[in-house]
Amino acid sequence: MASLYLHIPFCEHKCIYCDFYSIENMSSMDHFLSALKLEIVRRAEMFSSQETIETIFFGGGTPSLLSAQQFEKIFSLIHKHFRIQTDAEITCESNPGTVELNKLNEFHTVGFNRISFGIQSFHEDDLKFLTRIHSAEEAERAVESAYHAGFDNVSCDLIFALPNQTPSRWKENLRRAIALQPKHISAYALIVEDQTPLATMVKNKLVTPMPDEEDAELYEMTIDTLRSNGYEQYEVSNFAKPGFYSRHNFNYWNHANYIGLGPSAHSFWKDSPTTGKRWWNVRSIQSYCEMLDRGDYPVVGGEEIDSDKFFNEEIFLGLRSKGIDLKKLYPLYGEDVFSMRQAMFLEMEQEGLLFRQNNIISLTSKGYAVCDEVAAKLIF
Repeated sequence: MASLYLHIPFCEHKCIYCDFYSIENMSSMDHFLSALKLEIVRRAEMFSSQETIETIFFGGGTPSLLSAQQFEKIFSLIHKHFRIQTDAEITCESNPGTVELNKLNEFHTVGFNRISFGIQSFHEDDLKFLTRIHSAEEAERAVESAYHAGFDNVSCDLIFALPNQTPSRWKENLRRAIALQPKHISAYALIVEDQTPLATMVKNKLVTPMPDEEDAELYEMTIDTLRSNGYEQYEVSNFAKPGFYSRHNFNYWNHANYIGLGPSAHSFWKDSPTTGKRWWNVRSIQSYCEMLDRGDYPVVGGEEIDSDKFFNEEIFLGLRSKGIDLKKLYPLYGEDVFSMRQAMFLEMEQEGLLFRQNNIISLTSKGYAVCDEVAAKLIF
């Protein structure tokens, strides 16, 4: 099984913390959609006969800026050129300020069965700081409208570790999110990415990032609060009600094949059980359109994934999600890939960072907070 990711690079306003490729000028929308359709057809010529597509994810940017009619044309092309699983998970990322009940009804009708709202906060001053275009009231109304439109699978994104954010304010965000009863919640710490307005603000000492210790406290609160309210943690930042893990996210963490379409989109495809290749598209809508118009693939970079790198990624991705499956790795890499690290394992178990149950090595809540450091000790 494989996944499709389609990057829609338009936003009404680009948030200060965002380093994903997006533009605020909509004048190139029609040209972009024509180019995207060309890429769909050309990629299908390479991959459509190899695997069935089980998830489709529209990210951005703000995909919900597109109309249902525009999505309908894209879906028609996808279904014509790819084999799509009957119960495929089909997700649209959405800014709460860009949708209302009628539009959500139309989205559900054209084929979306999952919607992910970028809420980020229920505090108006936080939303203003993050330069979000919606209000807390609009966020709550959008989620309720999604239910009325027939969406059962609704996800909400939240951001914690904002400058000067107190535990009580973050807990209030969690409480209000849980009250909306979404099936999935993603909770991310605010990261200062290079070449963003937020990075400039930090450099100019206009903003002071939250200290690591306080960040870790809020993360631990997130895990405890969501787990106590029936959400299972299946990845470092992702929590879901039973049966509602994001299959698209899960495919990423399990080294499943995925095809990225649109400017800046990344792709991964396995050549064998332990090798593959990764490539990525140009990060410019103008160049993206021009390359497709002249018959080229809009690819600007790539890498071969040899067996050693594949193994390291299995460790890193496994730890980020539900754990390292030793039964999966043994046939590929040897009888016991961790025999040389038994002492390190015991040490990290004693520190409460990970545990082994049957053939799965998983992180604890404490371990999730230092996932990268744990992974670095285990990769070769």
